[in-house]
Amino acid sequence: MPKIETINPSTGKAIAAYDNESPEQVNRKVKAAREAFSKWKKLDLAERAEYMRRLGRVMRKNREEYARLVTEEMGKPVRQSLAEIEKCAWVCDYYAERAEVFLRDEIIPTEFRKSFVSFEPLGVVACIMPWNFPFWQVMRFAVPTLTAGNVGVLKHSSICLGSALKLEQAFRDAGFPENVFQSVIGDYRAGEALVQAKIDAVSVTGSVNTGKRVAELASQDLKKFVLELGGSDPFVVLEDADLNQTAYMATQSRLLNTGQSCISAKRFIVVKEVADKFTKLFVENTQAEVVGDPLDSKTTVGPLVRDSQRQTLAKQVEDARSKGGRILTGGQPIRREGFFYEPTIISNVNHEMEIVKEEVFGPAAPVIVVNSEEEAIREANDSEFGLGASIWTNNIERGIKLARQIESGIVSVNEMVKSDPRLPFGGIKKSGIGRELSEFGIREFVNIKSVVVKDITSKLLVE
Repeated sequence: MPKIETINPSTGKAIAAYDNESPEQVNRKVKAAREAFSKWKKLDLAERAEYMRRLGRVMRKNREEYARLVTEEMGKPVRQSLAEIEKCAWVCDYYAERAEVFLRDEIIPTEFRKSFVSFEPLGVVACIMPWNFPFWQVMRFAVPTLTAGNVGVLKHSSICLGSALKLEQAFRDAGFPENVFQSVIGDYRAGEALVQAKIDAVSVTGSVNTGKRVAELASQDLKKFVLELGGSDPFVVLEDADLNQTAYMATQSRLLNTGQSCISAKRFIVVKEVADKFTKLFVENTQAEVVGDPLDSKTTVGPLVRDSQRQTLAKQVEDARSKGGRILTGGQPIRREGFFYEPTIISNVNHEMEIVKEEVFGPAAPVIVVNSEEEAIREANDSEFGLGASIWTNNIERGIKLARQIESGIVSVNEMVKSDPRLPFGGIKKSGIGRELSEFGIREFVNIKSVVVKDITSKLLVE
């Protein structure tokens, strides 16, 4: 079986090569995880929380090393990579402090002597993770899942296998018992072997097709799964929004991670009254972004992860152009080493265009003009995805009222959509099933057990 090469997207050159692990190797790792689970689940929650505190310290200690690796493997601007690693440390601290509250027995008043709900670990939980947040997306799964008493086996994207091994090493450096967290190295075949192995559950972050395939395989043995899939988040601009701030945040929300985020704003829906002014400011802010070497701290927009990703984006932009879309800025690949594409804004778009009806994973933004608030909400909900959304208005009560009408798992008012350890993360429609983070996330991979205790009376004992 050929080796897997990781490629630096800012140069197009190979970084390292890795062997594909066989199904037999995958099964051995799952067996080792099962053995580790038998001891790990018996630790007090306070003991597992202490391991998470140590892991947070490891993240902070190695922040610059990890961030550089992320940038080299997938092209994220290094300042954003540093922020990603810091967020990983935060999620460790958060669950170390809050897990005992989230997982304590819940007393339920009944006619019995005692009734309560307990939260007990399921066992071996696999995770299949993408390349766009190589550390964070793994940690937001692993930290609550392991804190709850499960063990984890990671199959990372073949784009960032160095990050997969570095994460495994981080758990070792934090002193975790052997095989509580492991990485499987390989392509999609290793992932399928992992899902079909003797695991108890699986979490997936990735494309809709990946989610469907994993759900199909997991369902054959009725294994629990959580899916965090794509998004086409609407960014709704109302006539009473602060346009200077809104246009700046539109740029940040579209271009974070070079537009390669499931929760990036992807459809900019603007009421007609302010459309011209907003669009002008949006273009100006976008043109002020610095495209370049992602290891340079001044860079704000890096390369796309692969040339195939750039070609997909170019096809979406050309489709819009051919159907009457107006390119206001950008619209071309950048002629330089690596997989760069100009930050792009397109007006005069419609639902026949791929840039509107598909998920756009790159620095391109369609601006959709609507006549009213009601039309804006209809447009926002006119998507097969339902992950995140944002609404921009100076009327907070109006924003909250409209947030309740948006069909998505997350809505922000006057803020870009972000993941936060304190809040549940996940979507509806084709954006996924289940939740990560917060109290809701840590309870995804536990057995929610009802326990009822009834007194045995003297009479019953005699009988």
